[in-house]
Amino acid sequence: MKKGLFTGIIISMLLLVLPAAASDQALSIYGNANEDEVINMQDVTYTELIILEYKDATELADAKYDNNIDILDVTQIELVILGKEKKLTFIDAAENTVTVDLPIERMVTLNSDFAEAIAVLDERDKVVGVTTTITEFNRFLPELRTKTDVGGWSTPDIEAILSTDPDTICVYAKWPTTEKLDDMIPDDINIIRMDLYKAETLREEMIILGYLLNKRGIADKYIAWHDQYVDVINERVFNIQDDDKVRVFIDSGGGKTLGRQAYSTGTGMHDLVVCAGGVNIAKGYVEDYADVETEWILDENPDVICGISFKGGYETDDNVLMKDFYNEIIVLPGFNNVAAVQNDRVRIMSNSYAFAPHYPAALTSMATWLYPDTFSDMDPELIHQEYIDDFLGIDFDVTQIGVFEYPPLES
Repeated sequence: MKKGLFTGIIISMLLLVLPAAASDQALSIYGNANEDEVINMQDVTYTELIILEYKDATELADAKYDNNIDILDVTQIELVILGKEKKLTFIDAAENTVTVDLPIERMVTLNSDFAEAIAVLDERDKVVGVTTTITEFNRFLPELRTKTDVGGWSTPDIEAILSTDPDTICVYAKWPTTEKLDDMIPDDINIIRMDLYKAETLREEMIILGYLLNKRGIADKYIAWHDQYVDVINERVFNIQDDDKVRVFIDSGGGKTLGRQAYSTGTGMHDLVVCAGGVNIAKGYVEDYADVETEWILDENPDVICGISFKGGYETDDNVLMKDFYNEIIVLPGFNNVAAVQNDRVRIMSNSYAFAPHYPAALTSMATWLYPDTFSDMDPELIHQEYIDDFLGIDFDVTQIGVFEYPPLES
């Protein structure tokens, strides 16, 4: 058989196993050559076609991350598929390309969102150090409260971290800053920056973490649970016309320099409101967490006011402080003329409920606040309890204990 004919047959066979089109959301792991949501044999095939110059090179095809696409990348992809890779390169939440040494055995986590994700993937035993906040947990993630206290989530105790002999430190994209962490940590310790609190990015981060911890089966189970509810919300929100969308002010309490602190673009609460179909009135006016004038809120006249409180959550059954926050908002000067107050559409959500891998429950709460008729068939408490039972395995009844929203759901 002629060489050209043989090559043509091979190419034809390879093309048969390629997907028709890549996913709109590419999994940001090097080795995902065809830029879909998973690394599998289709990526091996795609990379081979790139090497043979039958496909254009993609950035993520460079699985070895050495600026060459060759047979070594094919081998790396095969190792990733088998869960036997020694290194994995991905794009983190800070949009940096990071190579992590595997396997991960000893982790320090500097925030509860990351800790919860690790618990979902059933890797609590690999955690050797935690932020001070987690040591105060009695009900939530109880196995982690006795781990070494390594200081605050944004100002860690470097000496305490190193005393745990970690191979990996898990942190937010922005916090701690590189000056407060990376610059003082030996190069052979992995630093993984994931947010795990933003509705728009958490899904992919959970998939990536599943690869990093070689827990893809559990990650797949979580993604199936996540999509079961989030896809329904996305579909219904898509059908809401822009002119019919509810306008929301996200209130974090009294500002430091002006009337109230707002959550705008770049925050997890902004993402939650937008994913639930709301319009954040602070978008375009301020960014991130910023103070705004009370008069501006009055002029904007939001349909809904969503307060975010740090006084509820899993560790308390007392809703007095969230109730106080609610009452603080509704009696602000002039707010009796705001549509949200007039129509009893002021709601308070616990910060610890709004974010982290359980957020589909909080998203459902937000959707029912904004569009009660559209989402009347969805039960946030049921979804929340399902998550706790299936992924955390703790003895916790969300209908009986904890404070997650005010006024309470039953009212």
